[in-house]
Amino acid sequence: MTVSNGSVYDDDDIDYTDIEEKYRVRFEEGFDNILVIDGVPVVDESRVEKLRTKIAKEFTRKGKSVALKPEDITIPWNNATGKSNGYVFAEFRSAEAANNALNEMNGHPFDVRHTFSINLFTDIEKFVDLDETYVEPEREEYEPKEHLRAWLTDPQGRDQYVTYRGDEVAVRWHGKPSQSEVAYEDHQNLRTELYVSWSPMGTYIATLHPQGIRLWGGPSFQLQARFFHPLVRLIDFSPCENYLVTWSNNDIAVAEGMPQGPRFFSAEDEGNNIAVWDIKTGNLLRTFAAVPEEGKKQMGWPALKWSADDKFVGRVTAGQQISVYELPSMGLQGKRSLKIEGVVDFEWCPHGDKEQEDPAGKGVKKVAENMLAYWTPEVANQPARVTLINFPGRSILRQKNLFNVSEAGFHCKLYWQNQGDFLCVRVDRHTKTKKSIFCNLEIFRVREKDYPVEVVELKDTVTDFSWEPKGERFAIVSSSDPNLGNPGPGITIKTDVSFYQLDHGKNDFKLLRTLAGRTTNTIRWSPRGRNVVLATVGSTSKSELEFWDLDFNLDELSGRREGQAQKEDWAAGIQQLGISDHYGVTDVEWDPSGRYLATAASAWTHTLENGYAIWDFRGQEVERHLLDRFKQFLWRPRPPSLLSKEQKRLVRKNLKEFSRAFDEEDAAEESNVSAELIAHRKRLVDEWNAWRARCKEEVAEELGVGQEPSGRQEEEREEIEVWVEEVIEQTEEVVVD
Repeated sequence: MTVSNGSVYDDDDIDYTDIEEKYRVRFEEGFDNILVIDGVPVVDESRVEKLRTKIAKEFTRKGKSVALKPEDITIPWNNATGKSNGYVFAEFRSAEAANNALNEMNGHPFDVRHTFSINLFTDIEKFVDLDETYVEPEREEYEPKEHLRAWLTDPQGRDQYVTYRGDEVAVRWHGKPSQSEVAYEDHQNLRTELYVSWSPMGTYIATLHPQGIRLWGGPSFQLQARFFHPLVRLIDFSPCENYLVTWSNNDIAVAEGMPQGPRFFSAEDEGNNIAVWDIKTGNLLRTFAAVPEEGKKQMGWPALKWSADDKFVGRVTAGQQISVYELPSMGLQGKRSLKIEGVVDFEWCPHGDKEQEDPAGKGVKKVAENMLAYWTPEVANQPARVTLINFPGRSILRQKNLFNVSEAGFHCKLYWQNQGDFLCVRVDRHTKTKKSIFCNLEIFRVREKDYPVEVVELKDTVTDFSWEPKGERFAIVSSSDPNLGNPGPGITIKTDVSFYQLDHGKNDFKLLRTLAGRTTNTIRWSPRGRNVVLATVGSTSKSELEFWDLDFNLDELSGRREGQAQKEDWAAGIQQLGISDHYGVTDVEWDPSGRYLATAASAWTHTLENGYAIWDFRGQEVERHLLDRFKQFLWRPRPPSLLSKEQKRLVRKNLKEFSRAFDEEDAAEESNVSAELIAHRKRLVDEWNAWRARCKEEVAEELGVGQEPSGRQEEEREEIEVWVEEVIEQTEEVVVD
């Protein structure tokens, strides 16, 4: 090449190595960026691309640091079977990304039947260069683990409860006075920073700490699992105890140096508040951002709502949609949410659809689906509406339009009966002039054809509603007190309590009885139904407890044939069993058997006469404990019975025979107690007589009278006469001058 000054340069003489080194594209050397992913489904050729996409989506959902593209996945093929081998190779952009993916996804549940088992490709040397000489492994001693439901095998059939006082947590047995004792009390292990909570079936007890949650279980309450969620404040278990939801007011932040893996938060979770965990594996499944409801300062809890079988969990985006996620993948069911304009709230049915026989008559039953109900307010020209749909089918089962719905307060609320037989929609409505508000109860009869709806019209505002467990009755607390919206200090709201029952003859809910002029604000049904407690909770001036039996003369009423009962017979079985009082009561809870009621006055609400009391179903006080700094009392729940309906029927039929053995045990215990008491009293009398005789001897020796003749003793005896005046009769005479 010739330049302007006539000089000649050769391009080959110019050194470009520094520029080439600066801009050279560097490729990964070796196989450190490749992972071997085992535990994937075996598929045929038609499902290869779908499998690649699904695996890539699972990785990418954990964040950009572990993102994976479908084309970076290689699926080895078995030509003999025409299917995959059950493992794949995944190539990442760097060794660091591969290590992050290994920590994040190893042990991750891919679906119900498959779980990822991941290794580095370079680890193959560890498995190839193995000494194949067989060495018999050492036999490890079998260490049996404690049964997590061992308390159910208690010979006396006692229930347990937990108390939280100061910083001390204790689990106690409840039974007869001779059977009440401490089950576990270790202030170093079983302790909490905020409160304690039982799981729905009583298998675990949860304690809250600044680092997260700990679950304890077994007879000695050993640590079963821990979940890392800093500054956690609220928790919620799924109905079948498979999953746990935690919430913290502080956003999730992942600092440098924090542990990585499926049990910890990743960069993708930053900024969220709600976390969903798998209890058995301890893995984090997904996180969400907490969104407070429109017009409310506080977030509604639980933020996620579970189906009864733990297959689905849903959350509502107010005014927009209901998002339902499948478990354990936590993927959006059907890849789409339920778009519902104006939706406010929803609730799952506790038991879903009942199984039905196949129409073909082959005896095969249809797969039961879950059901959920949601409601929407008035939008544009559309009235308010309650809708019942099945899931995952998403077909609408029933809709009901609601008119003149109030726009203030809780204008619509859903109440499922615990068996899923009824759904009550409490609707606050306004008159045409909008000057006054009244209440309607829209009751769906879910187990009947076409889902008929019965309407109960009320003139007052309903403050509390409660279905009878396993029954067809419900109770409400209503009030027309002008101070209802703003009671003020020292003001007790006057209320009425009413009981209703389904009248099958008229297909309507009939008013049984109204108890007027109460101060009741809380209804608590026994878990077995029939008995109910009406309580005044949280009041500074009233703290009454009323114990009622709605089938007091059940045997007499059941002897009459259905359809011949007189009008007054509907309420004839309602009988008050007792009235009690617990000053400052803040919590009222039945035990699982429905025989005992616990009331507590918590220091979280006030600091006067804190403690708890236990009553029988008749309102008789069994025990009371005044404890300063007392905070919490919780009965331990019991799982559903393993007995079939036929076995339960036989137990009820032969109840007298079974009860005879228990009566004998009670009588033997009472006789033992009586015998012990008599022996104790006899021992005290013998000790007293011995002491008295000993004292006489000592006095006699000191006076020297023990050897004198008896005549001398009689001479020295002094007689004292005491005159006692007694008025036999007294008469007054009036003399008139």
